[in-house]
Amino acid sequence: MAVGVAYFLLPLDHLGPGRPVLSWLLLTLVLIAVAALLLRQVRDALVERPGARPGLVIALLIVLTVHVFAAAYYALAKQPGEFAGLHTRVDALYFTVVTLATVGYGDITPRGQAARTLAVLQILYTFVFLTAAATTLTRRVRDMVVRRTEQDDRREGRD
Repeated sequence: MAVGVAYFLLPLDHLGPGRPVLSWLLLTLVLIAVAALLLRQVRDALVERPGARPGLVIALLIVLTVHVFAAAYYALAKQPGEFAGLHTRVDALYFTVVTLATVGYGDITPRGQAARTLAVLQILYTFVFLTAAATTLTRRVRDMVVRRTEQDDRREGRD
């Protein structure tokens, strides 16, 4: 919830075509930080570190990633010719989710080279980091369910 509120309150109008170097640098640094945090959570889940709460943290980092890309799309859309159909923060969030889900309705399209580069970056980032995180999270939940089922079976004497 807080990530969504922050997304709509951040002063994104100071980024984009007026400050391209700052915009790309900030995007790169945030994505690297989120990727590092995701990889740490994946590691903690795989080694089953006691006290780790990867389920909550991974879910929050995935939501944060969606909002980071949406913010980047919104800032980039200020540059004429980069996007067709992307005008608001809601449009940017929608485009990010549609791209993440690989739906591609076609109502918003990246037209410029920077917009297309950002879309490719999002797809690659999703393949590598978000897929690894989601797979790890799914595996952890499955393992927890199997352990609980085995414990219940032992308690009930069904070896």
